Amino acid sequence: MTEKISLTKSERRKVMWRSQLLQGSWNYERMQNGGWVYSLIPALKKLYPGQEESKAALQRHLEFFNTHPYVAAPILGVTLALEEERANGAPIDDAAIQGVKVGMMGPLAGIGDPVFWFTVRPILGAIAASLATGGSIIAPLFFFIAWNLIRISFLWYTQELGYRQGSEITSDLSGGLLQTITKGASILGMFVMGILVQRWTSINFPMVISRVKLAEGAYVKFPEGSVNGPELQRILGELASGVSLTPEKVTTLQDNLNQLIPGFAALVLTFVCMWLLKRKVNPILIIFGLFALGIVGHAVGIF
Repeated sequence: MTEKISLTKSERRKVMWRSQLLQGSWNYERMQNGGWVYSLIPALKKLYPGQEESKAALQRHLEFFNTHPYVAAPILGVTLALEEERANGAPIDDAAIQGVKVGMMGPLAGIGDPVFWFTVRPILGAIAASLATGGSIIAPLFFFIAWNLIRISFLWYTQELGYRQGSEITSDLSGGLLQTITKGASILGMFVMGILVQRWTSINFPMVISRVKLAEGAYVKFPEGSVNGPELQRILGELASGVSLTPEKVTTLQDNLNQLIPGFAALVLTFVCMWLLKRKVNPILIIFGLFALGIVGHAVGIF
């Protein structure tokens, strides 16, 4: 009886590390096929030691392949399982292996962008940017370590999931699992970015709406000349109790907006930019337009 050929964890790990170069030889004819074959070479060498079998295996995996570079991991896992079964005598032909790859790469590609590009990376980038604005030196290290830890963990564990489940994983793609993941990731991403709008976008309208003179005692009365210790203590105490620094209360348009809806102007600006992007306006034009708007608004006293 012929001993069954099995891929070790070390060999599967080599496939995972190579898969990070999936787009290394991207081409317009067959997209990621070169990187796909490069990823599989450690496994194919083990499964097909004969020269002719090895050539045939490489040839069938040079067909068209294209998906999100990270969600290719579970497809790699399923492919490894199918190739292992075939090497051990299972009746699996080239068309079956290619069919599973094509059947998985389309649905999985749809969750790669919302999960990684539009949710995980913006969230980590926002946290790192907040750390950086606070003067923290660990900001770039945090982004680099956290992003790669999440990315590599996802590649390894989803590849292993695909390998363990084999061709049965394709049955999950016809259900609502991917749609649920995509919708949840999109909602989370929009929620986080909505919070960051108010934090990162600062718009100030200094236009004066009203000036009201305050009664005696409602503002700090500074003594003439130098201020001694007891006088300074009195001034600080009055400031702490909410007494105004000036004898007149000036209310600006921004003060009113802050009392009604804090961050409203920033939200409106964000929606305008989103609308322009939806109308296919070039983002570079939007950026220069915001520069021009800010300069003109400051010159006329609006901002």
